[in-house]
Amino acid sequence: MQSKATTVDEYLAELPHDRRGAISAVRRVILDNLDKGFEEGMQYGMIGYYVPHKIFPPGYHCDPRQPLGYVALASQKQYMSLYLPLYVGPGAGPLMMWFEDAWAKAGKKLDMGKCCVRFKRLEDVPLGVVAEVLRRLPLKTYIAKHEASLAARPAPMPREKIRAMMAERAAAKKKVSKAAAKKKVAKKTTKKKASTKR
Repeated sequence: MQSKATTVDEYLAELPHDRRGAISAVRRVILDNLDKGFEEGMQYGMIGYYVPHKIFPPGYHCDPRQPLGYVALASQKQYMSLYLPLYVGPGAGPLMMWFEDAWAKAGKKLDMGKCCVRFKRLEDVPLGVVAEVLRRLPLKTYIAKHEASLAARPAPMPREKIRAMMAERAAAKKKVSKAAAKKKVAKKTTKKKASTKR
């Protein structure tokens, strides 16, 4: 559920009262624990916290026009969402394990997608755990992990190779189609012969 709000204040103003209170409380924790250099604004119809281009010029690798996202907070149709950078970079496992353990120790049930924590009430969120995640991933560490993650990805295949593979596939498909057509004709001919003999 993407909002068309262009500022965080607009976004908060359009929320129902109970949602506004919960989102505002989580937002306060984020702002109080956000490392210097991150900025807050609207991103993808949500409240976003990101590394501005002036600090990280390459931006988000999937869309370099966008700054590198860090955390997001949103009110969805059935629940509220908090997007945390738990899977960033090689060796992200220990942070994720710590997070799950800390959430459980706080006596809360974790409802989570890959990096999105879903909650229906503020009481469902151990705010201290959220604060600690942000403290464990300051700006420089986050950028370094992001760059390491990109470096670990396989290099993109050259366009010429992709074209050659696509041409090869198309030729193989054509060959299969021709063979199937010949088989169909042969089958019809055999049936025709058989009915003529009767």
